[in-house]
Amino acid sequence: MDLTTQYLGMKLRSPLVVSASPLSEDIDNLKRMEDAGAAAVVLYSLFEEQLRQDRLELNQRMDSGTESYAEALTYFPEPHDFHLGPEEYLKHIAAAKRATGIPIIASLNGSSAGGWTNYAQQIQQAGADALELNIYYIPTDLDLAGEVVEETYINILRAVKANVTIPVAVKLSPFFSNFANMAKRLDAAGANGLVLFNRFYQPDIELETLEVKPNILLSTPMAMRLPLRWIALLHGKLSASLAATSGIHRAADALKMLMVGADVTMLCSTILRHGIPQIAMIERDLVDWLEEHEYESISQLKGSLSQKNCAEPAAFERAQYMKALTGYSLTQM
Repeated sequence: MDLTTQYLGMKLRSPLVVSASPLSEDIDNLKRMEDAGAAAVVLYSLFEEQLRQDRLELNQRMDSGTESYAEALTYFPEPHDFHLGPEEYLKHIAAAKRATGIPIIASLNGSSAGGWTNYAQQIQQAGADALELNIYYIPTDLDLAGEVVEETYINILRAVKANVTIPVAVKLSPFFSNFANMAKRLDAAGANGLVLFNRFYQPDIELETLEVKPNILLSTPMAMRLPLRWIALLHGKLSASLAATSGIHRAADALKMLMVGADVTMLCSTILRHGIPQIAMIERDLVDWLEEHEYESISQLKGSLSQKNCAEPAAFERAQYMKALTGYSLTQM
């Protein structure tokens, strides 16, 4: 079975890529991921805040004024939660490249245009095969117009692209007035890939202590519906690669993403929940399904159910929304 696929201009042995998680901080884990069949690994993110100041300054900045409103406590991780600082991150990239034979994709996490994007060049020099730009931005200013928010994304991408020659993927949220147009603009600005979608970790409230608490929940397969729909709509309309992330737990989830046009499917929660051997299990089930349905390669499958190739393209648009609601029966409850 030919599982090979192209992502960010790189030929990968399969579409199964490990997305950013704490597991990638350990070199032995990276080796185990490769042995289990991971085609590439996205390293744990390095945050814009880490690059702006050292840990002591960061700690002072985070503590200062956090009592003024409760949500301020949840904006950023505490400094001691940052396991890899800027210099250590570069060394980790180099060590990962020495220890493995698969592409290593670094990850920069930021939300504003600025000098921190220059660090991308050092990431390239450390040996990263590509860079995933994770733009985690939650605008809360009532006077900030949507076009200004969109331009911030474009400016961050252009700043990074000006500093590197390795491929750059942009991981972003779906919360734009016209996501299709935003995808087109990022593609035109030089994004080599789009990773759909970022998950926002919403805070919770502890009723007994009356405190706002971070609340990180692993994804479920239901989370894949949103990226599945948008990848289906975008397939064949952009030059950038399309990576599906969120909710991919089983071979069936990966197959659906490939059918709508994903170039790769990214795994995270399923590995955190079941362990690194889950990668091999997903690949085995993937191959079994392809053989049973007489496919010879992933390329035969990819995009076959995208909007462009679907017999009922309206299934991805409003007509299907109306049909689903009017066809719902109480007997389904």
